[in-house]
Amino acid sequence: MKEDFKKKQLKKHKLLATGLFVLMAIVYVSMMYLLEHNPQNWMEYVRAFSEAGMVGALADWFAVTALFKYPLGLKIPHTNLITNNKNALGTNLGTFVSSNFLTAANIRPYIDQLSVSDYLKDWLSKEKNQRILHTECNKLIQRIVINLNDESIAEMLANKGFELTKEIRLEKLAATSLLYLLDHNEHDRLLDIILPQAQEYVEKNRELIYKKVVEKQPILGLIGGKSVTNQLISGITTFLQEIENNPQHDIRLAVTTKLHQVVEDLNEKDDWHEKFDQIKEEFITKQKLLEYTQDIWIRLKKEVLSKLNNPEATINRYINQNIQQMIITFNEDLDLQENIDKYAKQYVYKVVLKNSNEVGKIITQTVEKWDGNELSEKLELEVGKDLQYIRINGTLVGGLVGLLIYTLTHLFL
Repeated sequence: MKEDFKKKQLKKHKLLATGLFVLMAIVYVSMMYLLEHNPQNWMEYVRAFSEAGMVGALADWFAVTALFKYPLGLKIPHTNLITNNKNALGTNLGTFVSSNFLTAANIRPYIDQLSVSDYLKDWLSKEKNQRILHTECNKLIQRIVINLNDESIAEMLANKGFELTKEIRLEKLAATSLLYLLDHNEHDRLLDIILPQAQEYVEKNRELIYKKVVEKQPILGLIGGKSVTNQLISGITTFLQEIENNPQHDIRLAVTTKLHQVVEDLNEKDDWHEKFDQIKEEFITKQKLLEYTQDIWIRLKKEVLSKLNNPEATINRYINQNIQQMIITFNEDLDLQENIDKYAKQYVYKVVLKNSNEVGKIITQTVEKWDGNELSEKLELEVGKDLQYIRINGTLVGGLVGLLIYTLTHLFL
């Protein structure tokens, strides 16, 4: 639509310039006729004006036309300049832009006005952009998690776990744990749980205990083994109740003393270290740890990806909270904004100067790829309307110059 309008404007101005030339020709022919049949002094001046006007019109028509095509289709040297010199024009244009526009003096005032921080603050202040940032962060995390090599991660975790188990002194850990239980009387609580259960077990299994006693001592079965067994069971039950009800019972104290001795042995005797090392070597191997870490990692990976796809999950709330905190920090940190602007200006300045010649090459190569005739038509469409004024001005100026010359000639000769 815009191109059609430009074509109409070009055609209109061409007709105007051509019409003015035709008018000069009509005036010239008329003056020649009148001078032949009814001459007047003033007619010579009009004839001189129209004659010179035609010459100026033709000269400027030739000049304008020669830029875009061959005048009258005649391949006169140095005509159809744009089509024939397209590549040279591209080279000159590229060099001109690089040498005259992309210079330090020209670009510095514009780069000094550059404020990346203001743009970022404005961009980050919009809620839709915050959502975009959150979405991109989420996608980035998902991409990282998905692209992680499962076997490498599991192997790394297994190796780290194996290294840690090598460093851990299990006997020291056991000693520390046991000492914690002793300091908090957890062993007494354990006895308080076990003793009632033991009493109940003994009561419920009187018959079994009787059979076991008879098996060991058959003679008891002949002399009232059940009575003896009942007395034995009653004695055991009473003994267990005494231990349960007396916090200072000798058995409790003995157990506490024995456990303290075990703690001391675990800390000081090397044989415990060897025993626990043997246990580690038997039960904690790289292969077993690898099996555990593979399963743990796969479960963890699925869980993380699942949470990332859930907008209400903690990880997404955490991402959003960090984005909001980052925005607040950025808006308040004037030093950060100043540094960003400074480094951005330095970077842009260096890049533009470093690649100024490349811009020229891009212009040159782009022009070289264009079709010459198409380029000529486009340029004529853009500037041809204004160039028609050259023809109009040439006609009028030529006429005036011709009139001036004729006048001066008759005055002085």
